[in-house]
Amino acid sequence: MTPAQSARQLSFWVSLGGAFTIGAIGGALTQLGPWYGALSKPPFQPPDWAFGPAWTLIFVLSAYSAHRLWEVATSRALRIQVVALFLTNGALNLGWSYLFFFIQRPDLALVEAAALWLSVLIIIVVGGRRLPVVRLLMAPYLIWVTFAIALNGAIVELNKPFTS
Repeated sequence: MTPAQSARQLSFWVSLGGAFTIGAIGGALTQLGPWYGALSKPPFQPPDWAFGPAWTLIFVLSAYSAHRLWEVATSRALRIQVVALFLTNGALNLGWSYLFFFIQRPDLALVEAAALWLSVLIIIVVGGRRLPVVRLLMAPYLIWVTFAIALNGAIVELNKPFTS
């Protein structure tokens, strides 16, 4: 195996490992206890079991996007930009789980979800300029976060007010 092939494999495994680390931490923050069960939810709420497969697909596609963008980055500055885009997105993803489930503030999570949505859009725009397939790979994430914002907003409306 050449050094270039080793580097490609390493970027793939680091991207995938990072995505699943974010997923695992987010899963740990997602506590479906009595508080969540007592929330009124809109009729378009998917069953709880659907969220795991949806996020798994999103994280795999996101990791592959990060890996491919890393591969086509022609400079250290571009590689830093790829890492910054995906780390910011991961932090925002975790922030939403923390706000919604851990501190039980769907109202604050709704505001934070807008930043998460914007981070996905930025990856699509910036990454898509360098590698058009990123637009396709990241589209399910943007669609899912758009749906999650509608769901989060409906939960806030059905259950407000929230206080600390």
